[in-house]
Amino acid sequence: MNYLPLLGMNSLALLSQAESRSCSPENPTGERGKGAMAIPGPEYPSSGASSELGQGWKVRPYLNLEPGETVVLADIEGPGQITHIWMTLTDKVYRHYILRMYWDGEETPSVECPVGDFFCNGHGLRYNVNSFVVCVNPSGGFNCYWPMPFRKSCKITMENQYWEKIDGLYYEISYSLQDITQDTGYFHAQFRKGLTTREYPEHVILDGVKGLGHYVGTFLAWAQMSNGWWGEGEIKFFLDGDKQFPTICGTGTEDYFGGAWSFGETYSTPFLGYPLWRKEPGEVPRHALYRWHVLDPVRFKEELKVTIQALGWYPNGKFQPLTDDIASVAYWYQSEPHAAFPILPDRTERFSR
Repeated sequence: MNYLPLLGMNSLALLSQAESRSCSPENPTGERGKGAMAIPGPEYPSSGASSELGQGWKVRPYLNLEPGETVVLADIEGPGQITHIWMTLTDKVYRHYILRMYWDGEETPSVECPVGDFFCNGHGLRYNVNSFVVCVNPSGGFNCYWPMPFRKSCKITMENQYWEKIDGLYYEISYSLQDITQDTGYFHAQFRKGLTTREYPEHVILDGVKGLGHYVGTFLAWAQMSNGWWGEGEIKFFLDGDKQFPTICGTGTEDYFGGAWSFGETYSTPFLGYPLWRKEPGEVPRHALYRWHVLDPVRFKEELKVTIQALGWYPNGKFQPLTDDIASVAYWYQSEPHAAFPILPDRTERFSR
């Protein structure tokens, strides 16, 4: 059984032996009957407001992270599945807090991404997103509904790569303990950032993927470095041995994200959106776009590469190669093991233009 049929409303009536759990600062282990046990005191700096009420009254609702510190948000024995992630934190660390997820004891993460970009808030900016699997609500409530199954274990961490201590990481990770079928893939998400060139105006969204799986989503944070229209380029999916030419090729950036004719305005819909078009004096224009392949996954049997071109127009009506700054997050499911991810760009290389 795969997960797509379970998305229907009819499945809500089906009874199950699955056990519901949740990890949060108030119950770090997610164990049954272990929530709200913290006692006000110096061990929990956030407990001052509850000092008169005592244990059980919002003693530890958030974490504080020192520079360079990595905290474990969830460490779960399976089999099971993450069903919802909610968190909020200050927007100044959206590109400096690194979210990682490990399935079944693997040494390298299946998810490695700046937390803001994972939740479709690129450029270190806060804005609302209203989609089927990722929602960002006022004022910076991050929500993710990608199903994330695991058979043996799940470990989720957050690393503070900011140069100062940051107070106030709130989170709740909901999951169910349940059997996972043999034909179930593992969730992956990978961040990349680069500057296209006139000689090669193409951004690589994903490469080096090996195994059986399907691609389910793209997020782009695009900094426009030239005047005029920037989204004439095509997205390409190279599948299972494709070399020079892809099997799937789009017809334009706005087309892939479900818009048309250079957009003209922002929008946010269940499966595709253009939630950010920032035009401020003294700044380069910045854009954010998402496309969820929930109903139309791109399936591969052996390998996958995904790219997108950066093209505009010359005054003579010819395509102009652009040198734009593009960050991306690719989302996909596949059988394990997965290929090693590229080294995450350095903190300074992740700064938004």
